[in-house]
Amino acid sequence: MESTFRLRRSIIGAMLLALTIVLGRFFLFPIPWTHGNVNLCDAGVFIAAMLLGPGAGTIVGGFGGMFLDLISGFPQDALFSFAAHGLEGFISGWIYKKYGDTVWGKWIAILAGTIIMIAVYFICNTVMYHVITGFLSLGSNFIQGMIGGLVALVVMRQLKKHNLG
Repeated sequence: MESTFRLRRSIIGAMLLALTIVLGRFFLFPIPWTHGNVNLCDAGVFIAAMLLGPGAGTIVGGFGGMFLDLISGFPQDALFSFAAHGLEGFISGWIYKKYGDTVWGKWIAILAGTIIMIAVYFICNTVMYHVITGFLSLGSNFIQGMIGGLVALVVMRQLKKHNLG
């Protein structure tokens, strides 16, 4: 029974990783002044973190962000994305697990994960380009995280409604 449960979680995690990459690649808006883009990969990261916990959030976020950069022409950002979205998935999953399935718990998890992601990308853009680029990335990364969070909340609500979450 335990092995069936683990297999099911692994399959769901792999599907969420694929979904994260697809959302990030096909819903992508370039932001030239930050040398990056805004995309929907955060939705998959938050869904994995809330549905499967901080470990899955870390794996889906880290590898999803890294693979997305590698296939989107941003290999120089791949390790930073691994850290940014991996930490985003871990923190949001940990907070969601700690505070339970409450409205405040969900929003605190999304906000904390987004802040971590923003901080890592601020460091990335400051180191790789300039501190001004780091500051310019704050708004677009915040928007990306919050939109991803909203999408995740809508999906999670539907999953709970059908007893899948």
